[in-house]
Amino acid sequence: MIVFPAIDLKGGQVVRLAEGDMDRATVYADDPAAQALLFAEAGAEHLHVVDLDGAFAGKPENAEAVEYIIENFPGYVQLGGGIRNRDTVERWFDLGVARLVIGTAALKDPQFVKDMAHEFENGIVVAVDARDGFVATEGWAEKSDMPVIDLARRFEDAGVASLLFTDVGRDGMLTGCNIDATVDLARSVDIPVIASGGVKGIDEIHVLALHAQDGIEGVITGRAIYDGRLDLATAIRIANRG
Repeated sequence: MIVFPAIDLKGGQVVRLAEGDMDRATVYADDPAAQALLFAEAGAEHLHVVDLDGAFAGKPENAEAVEYIIENFPGYVQLGGGIRNRDTVERWFDLGVARLVIGTAALKDPQFVKDMAHEFENGIVVAVDARDGFVATEGWAEKSDMPVIDLARRFEDAGVASLLFTDVGRDGMLTGCNIDATVDLARSVDIPVIASGGVKGIDEIHVLALHAQDGIEGVITGRAIYDGRLDLATAIRIANRG
């Protein structure tokens, strides 16, 4: 199982939000590329980056910071936030991003996502962001009327690399990842699932790793690392061991 340390960008800074609320941001670092290097030194080979401003604007807003991260991080960068058209997709892949996470467009323009998934093999991840069991969009600011499982199944034969499942109400809250819902989703579809939202400690890493055979591909964690509640090197070791 892959552990993805998270770098969320707001105004060029590394932040974490509480429940996806831009007004409840905690700043952790001013140099995103340096933070990425610290994660690499701890053993991270994968990185999850989110352009938070871009997610709300619908277009890249922290491009310079993302480019510095790509240039400095020696592993694979997975990027989300404001990716809603072909030009943006092509630009990020040209710059060296390994995988792109698409959320809002997956709900509003599913054919676009399917086209990108077929064109860029193993390059597209669909974000399945849940608020009370329904899909959240527009940087989590809006809740749709589509059940999470319906969105996930829409892409089963589309060639997407993974589903990124986040329980929005837990994100950044250190209340614990919604393991049951994540595993249920993984068992319900034929696409690997990445867990996200509220990870608070090593026990969850261990439990999720035990469900790798159910389709749990990885876990994203941010605040727990930044607050010192989770040691990244230990988490990576546990995830590799299962």
